[in-house]
Amino acid sequence: MAGTAKLADFAATCSVIVALLVAAPIATAGSDITEYWRESAASSQIEVDHSAWNELLDAYLVEAPDGLNRFRYGVVSAADKRLLEQYLEMLQSVTVTDLTSTQQYAYWINFYNALTIQVILEHYPVDSIFDISYSLLSRGPWKEKLVSVEGMELSLDDVEHEILRPIFRDNRIHYAVNCASYGCPNLQTKAFTVENLDELLEFSAMQYINHPRGVTIEDGELIVSSIYDWYADDFGKNEKEIIQHFLEYADDDLKGQLSKFDEIEDYRYDWALNDAYPAPQTSSQ
Repeated sequence: MAGTAKLADFAATCSVIVALLVAAPIATAGSDITEYWRESAASSQIEVDHSAWNELLDAYLVEAPDGLNRFRYGVVSAADKRLLEQYLEMLQSVTVTDLTSTQQYAYWINFYNALTIQVILEHYPVDSIFDISYSLLSRGPWKEKLVSVEGMELSLDDVEHEILRPIFRDNRIHYAVNCASYGCPNLQTKAFTVENLDELLEFSAMQYINHPRGVTIEDGELIVSSIYDWYADDFGKNEKEIIQHFLEYADDDLKGQLSKFDEIEDYRYDWALNDAYPAPQTSSQ
């Protein structure tokens, strides 16, 4: 019995370590992947059509009264699953290095979010994206090579941590890519494009920071999303600088409360699936 208990404790410890490694990959700015995708065009005649992604978001994304956008995974039709597949196939056919830097930024965000939705749909029903794994040594789908662009096989981790973070060096990326979880910043209701990129990034940051799952004050203590722990260096050199980042986007009420803090008490994250099936109740129902 003692041996069994020790084995269970060891397994639990391993699970925690694996979860932490999955949740917080390090951006490797000098990797071969990063260096390859740094190339971009000064101008481009290529137009990447994100209308299919917009169509899917219009059909299945729910803006709930609690401020958390949810996706209706359980009712996506076979035709729309095929539409998503075709959209991802189209993205994989694009010569991305012939796009401008701004086009690439929008392209990779939309690619990440659409691919995440496809992964969930392929394994649905699941309670969490963490329930999806492709090997006994991994939790979550992030390290699996799922797509190929310009002949390079890429994973979700590659897109976020080898391309988006080290190349664009913009902490608002964390508000744009969505991991299909309650704790994550919202999946936005429309595709990112050259025209709306900066505005939508700003909106995404403001929306998350002013929602309790991003920043909240409980019993006089500042509690924030684990995103600001996992990727602390993207937001500041210390907790004071991270709080300063919050102040840039906080509404007047939150700003007044944040002015009293110079440290963060705790970090939280909810990995439950951002599922809207059945659709969440509204105040009118």
